[in-house]
Amino acid sequence: METVVESDREEPGGGGGTLEDLEGAHRDLNDSCFQTKAELCPESYRINSPNEIQMLKMADNFQRQFSHLFPEHKPLLLCAANECGVKKFVSTTLLPTSTSHPELYTWEGCASFVADFLSLVPLDPPEELPRTLFSPSSVLQSQRATCFEFASLLCSLLIGANYDAFCVSGFAVKEMCLLDQSLQECPLLDTPAKDKSVIPQQEEQQEEKYKLKHQRELKSRFLMQQEKKKQDADAALLQTQELQEQNEQQPADTLRGLRRHCWVLVLSGSRNVQENFFIDPLTGNRCSTDDDSFLGVDSVWDNFNYYVNMQDCSNGCSMVYDLEDVSLWEPVLFGATSKKKLILEVSKRKQEKLRRHVKDEEEKKLRVFEMPRSWVDCINISKQDLEDRWPGRKKATLYRRAKLERFSLYLRPDRLVTRLTTYKDLNFFCVKDTEPVRVKEWYKNRMDHLEEKEINKVDNVTSERFKHGRRFSLLFHRYSDTEQEMEFSSVRFDGLVRKFESRSELKEDFEGRPDFLYHRYAVFDPDLPLSGVVLSDVEKGWLQKVGERFHRNTSKPASEDVAERLFLTAHGRIEVTYHSDDHRAVPSKRSFIKPRESTNEEKAEDFRREMATSFQVDPADRPLSTLALSKIMKALKEDEETVALQIQQSREEVTAIVACRQKEQEDVQSYFSPWTATGAARVRSQKQELERVAAEEQKWFQERRDDVLASLLIDLDQTKTLDKKQAKELYQKCLSNFKERMVEQANLIQERCNKVTQELERKQQGYHKNQLTMTEEQVEEYQTYCQDTTLQIKVTSERMKMHKEASAKKYTALTEKLTKHPQLAPFLKS
Repeated sequence: METVVESDREEPGGGGGTLEDLEGAHRDLNDSCFQTKAELCPESYRINSPNEIQMLKMADNFQRQFSHLFPEHKPLLLCAANECGVKKFVSTTLLPTSTSHPELYTWEGCASFVADFLSLVPLDPPEELPRTLFSPSSVLQSQRATCFEFASLLCSLLIGANYDAFCVSGFAVKEMCLLDQSLQECPLLDTPAKDKSVIPQQEEQQEEKYKLKHQRELKSRFLMQQEKKKQDADAALLQTQELQEQNEQQPADTLRGLRRHCWVLVLSGSRNVQENFFIDPLTGNRCSTDDDSFLGVDSVWDNFNYYVNMQDCSNGCSMVYDLEDVSLWEPVLFGATSKKKLILEVSKRKQEKLRRHVKDEEEKKLRVFEMPRSWVDCINISKQDLEDRWPGRKKATLYRRAKLERFSLYLRPDRLVTRLTTYKDLNFFCVKDTEPVRVKEWYKNRMDHLEEKEINKVDNVTSERFKHGRRFSLLFHRYSDTEQEMEFSSVRFDGLVRKFESRSELKEDFEGRPDFLYHRYAVFDPDLPLSGVVLSDVEKGWLQKVGERFHRNTSKPASEDVAERLFLTAHGRIEVTYHSDDHRAVPSKRSFIKPRESTNEEKAEDFRREMATSFQVDPADRPLSTLALSKIMKALKEDEETVALQIQQSREEVTAIVACRQKEQEDVQSYFSPWTATGAARVRSQKQELERVAAEEQKWFQERRDDVLASLLIDLDQTKTLDKKQAKELYQKCLSNFKERMVEQANLIQERCNKVTQELERKQQGYHKNQLTMTEEQVEEYQTYCQDTTLQIKVTSERMKMHKEASAKKYTALTEKLTKHPQLAPFLKS
């Protein structure tokens, strides 16, 4: 199809249409955040340039020819009115924009920002093209946009980031057009991890090649097949029920294949893009070009040209996206420069700098009409926009059995940024007071370092995750009414990394301990309270059993290196198991019966050899003597008391952690990062407040410094009201204090003068005594000293005279100032 420049239809010239011409548009312009008053908009919004007028004529001519050749095809979106009612070509609505924010350097960041920052205005009617297409700058102000304006903003950012991006006008399914994600799985839901149990089993088989094999469990192959069939049938039934629920909830769309939608196409070749892909601007998700949600493509455009699809879309959008092939894509501007051509021309100009005049002549002959420059004002995205992110600073999205809520960084006082609520019912949003199954929350910038919190409503279990650096080195905390499970960072001095506590059990795991301890468990009576427990209560039944396990200590023989020890406090026994050698399968063991402790009625029982039972793997080893066994028994009893104390302290630590978490939850403390826009604004306001307070204090001190009665009024503690007697006393006291200061200064000057005079007399006496024996240098030094001292005495005398005269003047000025003082004047005049 050949583009003809001439047109018999008349188009608006320099002016724009009226708002009445935009009747049936997708929004009310008067209610828009961007007030479309002609006098407030830039001139490019209100007036078409000559090139734009020419472009509109060519577009109108193209539209008429396209309708004539393809009468069954619906009209194309070539031109649309902007916010001022002026028709603009859609390609000129794109303004390539590069920002200074690192978050917008990639397509993922741009798509995520556009999807989060704008709210959707559905097309009305959904099968018709929009009559208006607002500029990306005004869309950023109002934060409301149609899918075409979503795509225009996203495409402008992607082109500015050097992606080969195009806006796509086509057809899509209802859920995509209306941003309905209620049948999709939430991306934040935990996916089942892959079963990696095969690899450890293989490694274990290799490591335990020569160990005794357990007897194989005999199972019926027929029963296993029946069980598998039953599981498959249950899974198929569940899948059928889910499909039925979806079909019941989502009836057939009568407008399928007719709903208009706009998205973004990114071609391969730039920014290391390996294959073409689509971006849905409403969600920011990447989709393949053969995705079933996209039903057809009408046209694509960028800021250089507009291309009409000439391929069959009956099988979806899996087509050839070679826009240079005119048999597949019909351009509006033939011969116009595309992005690829522009890059090639730039490279050729760098390589060929000679024969410039010949190339200029060729360019003049082959010059064609190029796309006019964009009429859109600058697209400004501030750091505050990136932080506020969502319209109203919060956004809720419904997924399949889940609701995702997202908030701006500093919107909520508890610093909640994301909340994911899952439900059992598929149509939970239609049922009132539906109880959630699980609630998962994400936090930022909290002083307690809380990052994630998950509440299981069914089991009544709460899990919390923290980042490094908080109190007690706590990283993970799961708790319910009866259990506490905690994980710690490896910076603890005791090496504790994991702890589990219930009413009757305590388990602890350690790492990197010098005594090679890696696991400890304790069983105690759950009926006895923790408070008031002392070491003597070990025999009374509080602690019933304690077990400890140790890693191998290669510095000791295996028969002396303890692998596990068990304190059976309820039975009065201690059992010790040692590590086994590499060539032995059975370890050595010892068991002790604890002697009876002394009481008021009986003395302590002595250790006897029959209280110890030993099993030695190596028959060559000599049995230990009774004395050696007694020493081992004594050391084990001391260790038992130490372990009991450690377990008591461990339980007390759990109580302290729980109390600390309750206090932190009641009074949430947060911090503002100075690297964020909100934090920087808060720092500036705090700085201004400090400067204001400092200025007020400086002003107050200045006033008090100039007030001669300030110190006396403070001593009197009567800064507001005075009586006549107090006023006269202050008057006399102020004058007497001034006299005292003047006299002290005069005495100081006189004292210095007398001191210098005495020193001069002493020097003169020494000179008269020794003048016959003094050298010329000493005489010259004496004469110089006398001259300097005489001058100093003269200056001091003159200073004394000036001080007396100045004191009299200052006294008169002080008297006059006190007479006019606002607090003394009413009493002194009378």
